[in-house]
Parts: sequence; structure tokens; C-alpha cells
Amino acid sequence: MLENCKNARERWGGVSEIIDRWLHARQLLLVSFCGLSEKKTFADDDKESETSLRELCQKLVDYVSAGHFEIYDQLIQEGQAFKDTEGLQEAKGLYREIDATTDICVDFNDKYLETDDLSTLVEDLSELGEALETRFSAEDRMIDTLHNAHKNQLA
Repeated sequence: MLENCKNARERWGGVSEIIDRWLHARQLLLVSFCGLSEKKTFADDDKESETSLRELCQKLVDYVSAGHFEIYDQLIQEGQAFKDTEGLQEAKGLYREIDATTDICVDFNDKYLETDDLSTLVEDLSELGEALETRFSAEDRMIDTLHNAHKNQLA
């Protein structure tokens, strides 16, 4: 039994580090997003904004991908390991909320990788901001439900 506790602590304690790195990537994404969102208009051939937009797109894709291909899977595995049926059920609903924002993020990225036309960027940033707010809230609840809820069992 002691060995199982040690293995659980080693296994799921590492998830905290993965989540911390991911949340740091979220912070960098938000800094990029806010930097662009401060501008109210974008001129044609605004190279500085185009560069900032490309950086935002890269951070956005990296963040969304890490969530879908690493973080959510780790959280689900942790919930399964702790036989947290209630938490896993709640996570399904949260994942649906998160998934609904993925298309908005991907569409934003695809659009601005294909064009230098920034005429609708203000509106698109607004829509992206709303999607990110929804996504971050659901992700935070998922972390709380499937990871933070088990911290006492790791001690």
C-alpha cells in the first residue's frame, strides 16, 4: 500500500509540473492577445501588427494543441486512476465547453495565416477573447475537478 502511494505521488505529482508549464503558456498567450487587442484599428501593411498576430497565432495553436493532446488526457487518466466517477462525468461536460471553443481558435489561426487583410481583426479578436474566456474557465474547473481534488490523496 505504501508503494502504491509513492507511485501515485510520483506519477500525479508530475502532472502539476505539466499543468504549471501549460498555465505559463496561457499567460504568454494572454499577453500576446492583450497586446493586439489594445489597438482599435489596423492599417494595411502594418508589419508590427502582422508580426504580433503571427506570434499570437503560434501561441494559440501551441496552447490549444497542448490541451487537447497532453493536458486533458493526463487529467482524465488521473481521474480514472483515482476512480473519480463523479469528476470524470463532470469533465465530459467541461470538455464539451472547451471543444466548442476549439473551432473558433483554429478558424482564427487559419484565417490569419492565410491573409494579410486585417480589416476584420478587431471583431475577430473580440470573438476569440470570448472563446478564450469560456475555455480558460472550463479548463480551470477541469483541473480543479480532476487534479486538485486528489492532492490530499497524494500526500
